[in-house]
Amino acid sequence: MRRTDFAYDLPVDLIAQHPPENRAGGRLLHVASPVQDLRFTDFPNLLKAGDLLVFNDTRVIPARVHGVKPTGGQVEILLERVLDGNRILAHVHASKPLRPEAPVALAGGVEARFVQRHDDLFELQLSAEPLAFFQQYGAMPLPPYIERNAELDDATRYQTVYAREPGAVAAPTAGLHFDDEILARCKAKGVESTFVTLHVGAGTFQNVRVEDLQQHRMHAERISVSADACAAIEATKARGGRVVAVGTTVVRTLESAAQSGTLQPYEGETRLFITPGYRFKVIDALLTNFHLPESTLLMLVSAFGGFDEVMSAYRHAVAQRYRFFSYGDAMFLERR
Repeated sequence: MRRTDFAYDLPVDLIAQHPPENRAGGRLLHVASPVQDLRFTDFPNLLKAGDLLVFNDTRVIPARVHGVKPTGGQVEILLERVLDGNRILAHVHASKPLRPEAPVALAGGVEARFVQRHDDLFELQLSAEPLAFFQQYGAMPLPPYIERNAELDDATRYQTVYAREPGAVAAPTAGLHFDDEILARCKAKGVESTFVTLHVGAGTFQNVRVEDLQQHRMHAERISVSADACAAIEATKARGGRVVAVGTTVVRTLESAAQSGTLQPYEGETRLFITPGYRFKVIDALLTNFHLPESTLLMLVSAFGGFDEVMSAYRHAVAQRYRFFSYGDAMFLERR
């Protein structure tokens, strides 16, 4: 398939700029035959006793900071990931290239010194412990299609209620719909849950720049799948339940950990790029938000739910004026 196969027309006013008033207050498109227009509060009704919800427990770091070069030039730093020895990988926007001999002055008297380039990313050495620095001085890194500065409310709303492992610079947005009441209703129905971790990087927003998808090199993201998560999934399969991924990040994590053919505990990086034709090994159903045209996430969802069915569902969502992207509405679909 080609990149342009995944294009669709989206009116700009359907891109959600703010979250709904309540976490579970959005809409839910059930991709069935025929499609069903629901509310997210209907989601527990689509589950069955014995199903397993798999959540991504990554926690978004306030990853955007601004600094000043010795010349007075302004620099924006968007953290991608923390390395060892107070080094970070980051996206950097500056009027002129950074130089090792000219450190960038940051808040709190901290300095960032350029080390080297890694393709589109910059390796920087901070004069302070990175996670503590960003937690104190950083702003929430809202996606590029949200055309406003981060507000106080974003510190909680661009974070899932079960986030616990700091390391992401973008939220696993399917999980943003869950509040304590929805989680309790799922549990009361006999639905179990487990957690994996994928630290979402800013690369998730990068455009696919090639037409031939086989030429696209997927960005790397860190993942962790525990032995407990593997055991929960194995038990679910054994009792005939469904493994329900809450978000595409969970799909990539579990499918990456099952590349040998059997799901195994895993800790490391993934560059798994899922496109139509991929044979899924773990996931049975998927809850996800709506994704950018021609994006790797839309390609993953099309691989899972069927290209024609998913693209038809997107056209339906546009016609019915669903809200799109991170703060938008959700869709639920089962594996083709």
